[in-house]
Amino acid sequence: MSLKIHLDDSAPSYEQVRAQISEQARAGALPAGYRLPTVRGLAESLGLAVNTVAKAYRALEADGVIETRGRNGTYIAAPAATREASTAAQAYAERA
Repeated sequence: MSLKIHLDDSAPSYEQVRAQISEQARAGALPAGYRLPTVRGLAESLGLAVNTVAKAYRALEADGVIETRGRNGTYIAAPAATREASTAAQAYAERA
């Protein structure tokens, strides 16, 4: 995962983080199931405040791009269509 924060950009830092992770997930550079760094770890590596990265992760989770699995970490979520198909297949298998 490669993120760059441009301090001279008019977009806030959290929005830059959100947009870059979202774009990399959409492009396939970050595949479904890829484990993201911890909020603290990413904040430290980018030189940002922990709350800035936490805000970006919350926005990404609300958008369905990532999913947090409690203490197990934060991962790139499967696309909605894949999740729906998986749920339908599981329901079918249980009925059969």
